[in-house]
Amino acid sequence: MIPKISFGQTGHESTRAIFGGAALGTATQDHADRVLELLLRYRVNHIDTAASYGDAELRIGPWMEKYRKHFFLATKTGERRYREARDQIHRSLERLRVSQADLLQLHNLVDPQEWGVAMGPGGALEAAIEAREQGLVRFIGVTGHGLGVAAMHKKSLEHFPFDSVLLPYSYILMKHPGYAADFEALMTLCQERGIAVQTIKAITRRPWSEERPGRATWYEPLTEAADIALAVKWVLARPGIFLCTTSDTQLLPKVLEAASHPAERPSDQEMEALLEQQEMAPLFTL
Repeated sequence: MIPKISFGQTGHESTRAIFGGAALGTATQDHADRVLELLLRYRVNHIDTAASYGDAELRIGPWMEKYRKHFFLATKTGERRYREARDQIHRSLERLRVSQADLLQLHNLVDPQEWGVAMGPGGALEAAIEAREQGLVRFIGVTGHGLGVAAMHKKSLEHFPFDSVLLPYSYILMKHPGYAADFEALMTLCQERGIAVQTIKAITRRPWSEERPGRATWYEPLTEAADIALAVKWVLARPGIFLCTTSDTQLLPKVLEAASHPAERPSDQEMEALLEQQEMAPLFTL
């Protein structure tokens, strides 16, 4: 069974492995329903999706008719202005077939100009706050990618009391001294304030070369169960953080299985050997 911990100060005990809804972006409903069976088998109780994840919200919607109380449900808006964000929030609720989402996140809010729009007058944050006041969402978070995301999240938390953050975290990424320092500063702030920290890209091997053989991830992932287990356990050995699962449903069972067997963090020697054997490379350079 995958361990559960408090998701920030929301009052929800979430499984430390959170299902990443991007995996359903191009899925049929039959395929999505088989994924649901897998989530129920591993007792995953938290789903993270987004308006921009293709048909993911549409695939999750039928699940909610029967299993709404089973899942903490999170989605995202990538819009930066109030009206567009408001409309997208309402559309997401319709697609998800729910009257309320548990968490609404401002999606990939890293670019300084976009940040200024979203956080300023007439911005997406106003739409998120309005949705919370109307009971359409319960909590508000912020997500992002790239080497600058941890520092930008810290800036976001200084501007508004978000309930959660989401950003990349992996052994190879934390070898970047600047990112590691920013991540640790963000973690300290989140721990002090009781803010949930969700992580992504745990099983990244390297950026894709020109060839991308029909895989669902926008990075080349680790594929062997033993390698995935090392990467997942390295992330989950850190207390207080969550791991969002891969967008490749073929690899999802391996990730969930690894998350079901907590262990001590793999040693640096083990992780360095993995990096060398799999010729791993940083996903982000900016």
